[in-house]
Amino acid sequence: MPERPAPAPGGITTPKFTLGPLWFQVLIGAVLGAVVGIVWPHAAAETAFLAGGFVKLIRMLLAPVIFATVVVGIARMGNLREVGRVGIKAIVYFEVLSTISLAMGALAAVLVRPGVGMHVDPHSLDANLVADYAQAATQMTVQGFLLNLIPTSITMAFARNDMLQVILFAVLFGVALAQMGEKLRGLVDLLDQVAGALFGIVRIVMYLAPLAAFGGMAFTIGKYGLGGVAALGEFVVCVYATSALFIVVVLGIVARLAGIRLFALLSYLREELLIVFSTSASESVLPQVMEKLEAIGCPRSVVGLVVPAGITFNADGTAIYLSLAALFIAQATGTPLTLGQEGVILLVLMLTSKGSAGVAGAGFVTLAATLATMNTIPLAGIVLLLGVDRFVNPPRAVINVIGNSLATIIVALWEKDFDRARARGIVR
Repeated sequence: MPERPAPAPGGITTPKFTLGPLWFQVLIGAVLGAVVGIVWPHAAAETAFLAGGFVKLIRMLLAPVIFATVVVGIARMGNLREVGRVGIKAIVYFEVLSTISLAMGALAAVLVRPGVGMHVDPHSLDANLVADYAQAATQMTVQGFLLNLIPTSITMAFARNDMLQVILFAVLFGVALAQMGEKLRGLVDLLDQVAGALFGIVRIVMYLAPLAAFGGMAFTIGKYGLGGVAALGEFVVCVYATSALFIVVVLGIVARLAGIRLFALLSYLREELLIVFSTSASESVLPQVMEKLEAIGCPRSVVGLVVPAGITFNADGTAIYLSLAALFIAQATGTPLTLGQEGVILLVLMLTSKGSAGVAGAGFVTLAATLATMNTIPLAGIVLLLGVDRFVNPPRAVINVIGNSLATIIVALWEKDFDRARARGIVR
């Protein structure tokens, strides 16, 4: 006879019905969304609010979560030299991986040559479609970037969810608390408790993740269709293939050298990666990723510094896309480039990709700034990518999450402050 479920308090039998683990629910939601997008495209195009609402709920929590985590992490380090050491190590790691990802994107474009044979006349393209990105690109200067780090007011930085400004204020606040030591230990503990409550809200919001996955996939396919993918199929396939190679080869080697099993880490983060792939928004899982990294043995002080900084300075997936896209436009418009000019493009992208951090439509703004600086590849060529940008966003966002998660572990190992035994007990 089948065993009956245990009675709940009061003698009431509670059925143990479940839809399965969250990652499975998200996967089912994404698959159903893709089917609806193909079969009922007009209805599917109206489902964007499901994914948009979920992402807004997470973004609502991002600024306070990052602020509290960074402040508590720095304040509990105590030693400000340690703060600087962790920051420098993170920046060095970010720069090395960003350079490799830019080079991989360029190499893929040179070998596959996805734009060759398109013979696009740049004068036939409507430059007005990318006028906003071009305008934003003209305003990108070193002085402007540095000044933009400083908020006009603290409340405005939080209201606008400007992560760079929030991080700067959090670092200064954390340093001040660290210098005061035990005098304000109660405030640090309070902020730690606030962070715990915010992570609790995140866990509640995560129940909506399957709906977000459904809405994101249905909207993308229903709104944009597969026609744009067919027209630029070689470019799209090149982005996905290069992204997969970067994960398996580059991140795989980094993980192996550090004694980390990459695929075990990917399995551990599968829920977050499925959500990111469906919504194309890496920030939609940032709080969950931070919590999971702490759970496998990364100290909060390292997580609080590396993960927020990685949002803007370690976008490896975006770097792959940018170098590949720049050379694709050159090939599609028949613009010849020497090896030296291709090298200059990579150098400019290294600078502009950092300067556009926190800017809306940062990918296109960075690309526009690079093309405008080179003054060789037609700026209007960005129009060619508008139709497929939504389809190549998922791998970029996924790589950004994986790259920042691995970066946090690497820096923790570098600091000799990673609990391997704890990680082995969770990441199997």
